Amino acid sequence: MTLDHGCRRWHGQRRWALALLMAAAVALPGCDQTAAEPSQAAAQPPATAQAAQQAYDPVTVRHKLGETVIRTLPQRVAALDMNEVDVLDQLGVPVAGMPKDFVPHFLTKHRDAPDVQDLGAIVQPNLERVHAARPDLILITSLQAKQHKELSEIAPTIHFDVDYRDSQVQHIEVIKEHLLTLGRIFGKDDLARRKAAELDAKVEEVRRITRDRPETALVVLHNNGSFSSFGLRSRYGFVFEALGVKPAGPTAETGLHGQPVSSEFIQQANPDILYVVDRTAVMERRPVLNAETLGNPLLRQTNAWKSGRVVFADAEAWYVTAASPTSIKLVIDDVIKGYRP
Repeated sequence: MTLDHGCRRWHGQRRWALALLMAAAVALPGCDQTAAEPSQAAAQPPATAQAAQQAYDPVTVRHKLGETVIRTLPQRVAALDMNEVDVLDQLGVPVAGMPKDFVPHFLTKHRDAPDVQDLGAIVQPNLERVHAARPDLILITSLQAKQHKELSEIAPTIHFDVDYRDSQVQHIEVIKEHLLTLGRIFGKDDLARRKAAELDAKVEEVRRITRDRPETALVVLHNNGSFSSFGLRSRYGFVFEALGVKPAGPTAETGLHGQPVSSEFIQQANPDILYVVDRTAVMERRPVLNAETLGNPLLRQTNAWKSGRVVFADAEAWYVTAASPTSIKLVIDDVIKGYRP
């Protein structure tokens, strides 16, 4: 081979190598674009998220419906009860999906958020929508307990053991325990403890007021002109047991929906304080009753009415929730109103 021929061959190889490099350079933007596609990007969590997952200690939660093991830090949570949504909100945990049929005023930011999927109704969540939301953790209460098996096949499912039929025993403690459990799951133990302490302080505030007061009170649910009364063993039993309110009238078991009572019954019980929870306002999305719109002559004969101690409660806090940090604080605020002149 001559030197000239070798040089020509070398220059030809050089031009071929340059052409390959240029082709590779043209192809690289396409590779970057493919890597940036949402489906693939979502499959590759940031390094910090990967580190958090690798360092995660599994959490075992025992509840009334069984035992649930959380093995990785949940990223997409479906909360099927408004009390669960509020607990997540208190801990600063995003909600991937929730029922949006009855959302209390203090959680409307989640209802209106386009990235929070609507999972149907509180009492009958849409399982197809739950599945489509791709949750890695599902939170339920007794209202969704019948769907526990199907939900557990979608993702790990935790039952909040609050008793809506009888909140007399340990209602506040159950709420705090659930708050601390979710704090442990999401690595927010300190925040959960602070929120639990705030709840303790609020309960102590109302107990200081009710402790030595002689007034008796009645809690009634209004439903299209009719009333139900709630005693010690009922959904509002905690008002008497945990908050120290003295009950007026019989304290028979009344359960979830209360004991239907007449206006004459309320008149004869003659409470010093009357708490009215307007179910109709919630279910039919009407304005809550007030002293002007509740034109019941028998109720107007009670000590409560005569002394201006009829409290038209925050119906969404009392009826839609009443088992979460925010709702309990609102209930306590209403209870305190009954003891003011």
